[in-house]
Amino acid sequence: MQISDLPYPDPGVPDARTGPRFLLWLGRGQLGGQARSLAWGLLHFGGVAGLPYAVGLGVDAVVRRDGGGLLRVGALLLLLGIAISLGDAMLHRTAVTNWITAAARVQQLLARKTAELGSALTRRVAAGEVVSVSTGDVEKIGWFVEAVSRFLAAALTVAAICVGLLFYAPAIGVVVAVGVPVLALSVLPLLPRATRRADVQREKAGKATELASDTVAGLRVLRGIGGEELFLGRYREASQEVRRAAVRSARMWALIAAVQVLLPGALMITVVCYGAVLVTDGRLAVGELVAAFSAVATMLYPLRHFQEIAMAYSFSRPSAARAARVLSLTRTGDGGPAGSGPAGPVRAPAPGGDLYDAETGVLAPAGAFTAVVCGDPDLAGRLAERLGGHPTDSVTGARSALLGGVALDELALDTARELVLVQDKDPVLLSGTLRELFDVPASGSVTAAAALEAAQCDDVLDALLQSAPDTVRDPMDARITERGRSLSGGQRQRLALARSLVTDPEVLVLDEPTSAVDSHTEARIADGIAALRSGRTTVVLASSPLLLDRADRVVLVHGGRALPAGTHRELLLGEPRYRAVVTRETDEEQRRAGIGLAGPAEELTGIEESA
Repeated sequence: MQISDLPYPDPGVPDARTGPRFLLWLGRGQLGGQARSLAWGLLHFGGVAGLPYAVGLGVDAVVRRDGGGLLRVGALLLLLGIAISLGDAMLHRTAVTNWITAAARVQQLLARKTAELGSALTRRVAAGEVVSVSTGDVEKIGWFVEAVSRFLAAALTVAAICVGLLFYAPAIGVVVAVGVPVLALSVLPLLPRATRRADVQREKAGKATELASDTVAGLRVLRGIGGEELFLGRYREASQEVRRAAVRSARMWALIAAVQVLLPGALMITVVCYGAVLVTDGRLAVGELVAAFSAVATMLYPLRHFQEIAMAYSFSRPSAARAARVLSLTRTGDGGPAGSGPAGPVRAPAPGGDLYDAETGVLAPAGAFTAVVCGDPDLAGRLAERLGGHPTDSVTGARSALLGGVALDELALDTARELVLVQDKDPVLLSGTLRELFDVPASGSVTAAAALEAAQCDDVLDALLQSAPDTVRDPMDARITERGRSLSGGQRQRLALARSLVTDPEVLVLDEPTSAVDSHTEARIADGIAALRSGRTTVVLASSPLLLDRADRVVLVHGGRALPAGTHRELLLGEPRYRAVVTRETDEEQRRAGIGLAGPAEELTGIEESA
């Protein structure tokens, strides 16, 4: 795989059981690239290793006054120089290719997992951790993959130098052969402590990143309540903890680097002193001593890669563990493969099936506009997640909803997405033109103009056209900034709703689709949704009377279970618990009305927060 061939047609199925297994899986997927890098590395380091022997032959030629031998040494040095230059350039090229292709593979895997899990991902893994994995951790994983081939080439070169010295100058070769393993293994006792300190640094950096991302996401709210200074102080404290942890980690790596300089220096001094004694006694020629000294000196260059591979592995191992944790998440709560049952692949249900959530007992009849009222926003979020085919075993032990009697999480992901579309309460708008925003998989039955009209987006189109260059005449060609930041919350929400309506799925689930718009606009949106989705299954999780009054049937979820359904007006008159949630009655008003509120604490909390 070359950089020009990216992205991968299929990044594969990773071994995400542990971090080391994930790194091994990445390495196996790049055997060709690693082999090329190793070959060029051997050429480069081999040229470096050959220099001392060439120098030794040159000294011997000068001592013997052998002009022909000196010319041959010159030619050998020229060849070695070419090998060093060519090997270094191609080693860098192939190693960086391994780095980039490995990082690209990990990013593709993360993107695929994000698309597979959707909004359920951030409910299982903190958003800050996802950001950390997809940025810094990917780079560290790529670094280790790049360093492997250089390390192997360096290790083989060091071994070749030691063997060559044993034959060329046995007396000195024995000293070097004993000393080099000591140099290579000297840092091993220090690595565990260095790794622990690096892990602490990365953990604190991840928390700081998560705090920063959460703060930026809620910046508008923070400004509204005057909480900017409070969160700024928290981030300053978190960043200082990261700095202190980074300094402690750097001190340990500086100690390791010092050991890697001190011990090779001691070996060189030993070789020079012992070699001088051998030359004085006549047991070693001057050329042999120069060659041995040069070999030890040049050996320091490949030995640096022993420290690099130790650092790369220490930094990449926890990064790979975090990436493996995200990649090991599945749509099915038990971690089993989605889209297959005990008898093989599960077929899609026949059109016109009811949507049913066994955990709460919520039933959305086929072709009806069903509204669901939950006093607890978290319960509503988990219900929307199950209705979209994502089980919530980690929270309640429940499986996903059933469509036509078939569990959505047992269907293939593409099939489940075609059948049911869930719009989260915080939908995201990507940057691009409005036309590109609506370029999504759709049935073709609903046009963009009809969806925009149903979502009451006339003022949004005017705002986009006014902010666009004069050359843009059609609002569909107007550009939307990243995450739609140039629009208000209500405008972003209505554009996201229009995008969902365009897809025209068999089942559409909307979680609080009008929470950021005024009541007048909300009433028109409710009429638009009811008209555009007539005859199609639609589920809206909301507590707004304007939306509830347009629904064919309304279901109240109280105490985690669905109560008997009815119309909005029927429940308002006959169900006090429903009235308490919808009208935001206070505790005092509920007591006066004699409403029994026996139920879980989270339900009461949701009602109080609504009030």
